[in-house]
Amino acid sequence: MVVVNHNSFLDIPVSAPWIPGPNKTLAKIEFSKIPIFNIVYNSGSILVDRKDEKSRRASFIKMQETLKAGLHLCLYPEGTRNRTDEILQPFYEGAFVTAIRAQKPIIPGIILNTKKIMPIRPKFWGWPHVIHYHFLEPIPTEGLTMRDRQSLKEEVYERMKDYLLEHQSV
Repeated sequence: MVVVNHNSFLDIPVSAPWIPGPNKTLAKIEFSKIPIFNIVYNSGSILVDRKDEKSRRASFIKMQETLKAGLHLCLYPEGTRNRTDEILQPFYEGAFVTAIRAQKPIIPGIILNTKKIMPIRPKFWGWPHVIHYHFLEPIPTEGLTMRDRQSLKEEVYERMKDYLLEHQSV
């Protein structure tokens, strides 16, 4: 299971090719309606209507099925693009619940420069920058229970935050 920071619309299409091996991403259903992007989202994503409880529950089942099938699952624990000046937004716990239930390790992934290419309030989109994608050491979840989800979430958050602070000028 891969968890990645989220800064831009580019993150999901950029993530999939770099994750080692076949993978799926959790994405909000609205993206499946955007021309061109809809091809990517409909073929390689688990789509969720975040306003619909039934859809959210179904997405948890699909995520577990994805992991059981041996595919990587890519999640963005911030839940949405980071539109703040903070290096990371607080994480939701869904990624950590999913990893613990599946007893799969979490691989923190860091994407750098997508926010520079597609800024939140752009005067111009598509500023040229090299995108860097770094993977940190996997964090095991074997033997963890739901009682451990908060500490797991905090550990992943701190590792990603520290790495971003150290490498943000790359």
